Amino acid sequence: MTDLSLALDDQLCFKLYAASRAVTRAYKPMLDQLGLTYPQYLVMLVLWEWQDAAVPQPTVKALGERLLLDSGTLTPLLKRLEQLALVRRQRSALDEREVHLSVTIEGRELRDQVLPLKARLLCESGVDLNQADALRDGLDQLLRQIKDLS
Repeated sequence: MTDLSLALDDQLCFKLYAASRAVTRAYKPMLDQLGLTYPQYLVMLVLWEWQDAAVPQPTVKALGERLLLDSGTLTPLLKRLEQLALVRRQRSALDEREVHLSVTIEGRELRDQVLPLKARLLCESGVDLNQADALRDGLDQLLRQIKDLS
């Protein structure tokens, strides 16, 4: 067995953590203009994606699975998005445990504001889009492999 380094800079987990924090910080000015936190933004991204795909009856459970978050984390996020009039939550008539989600008109209008801000963020960052795509693909593969362990 080889000697595995315990140096911080040799830890993939630290690089992922530091990169995630840096990206979140870079998004903060854009999100502040929209009145969203980063986790709220992720929720809206999924709901917009589902809206485009015409997913019938999106649920809190499905959203949690998509974002890898539990309902205890999602509930306050969704409650705040509902207070901002961006999302609507409604209990299923057939199964009271199931909560359906929909994007409001204001939530759809917010999407139109995101596209130019995100484009500006990418341009200002100087990130090579091909490298970013390759990194995203590599992280997708890593995530699949790690999820298989749990």
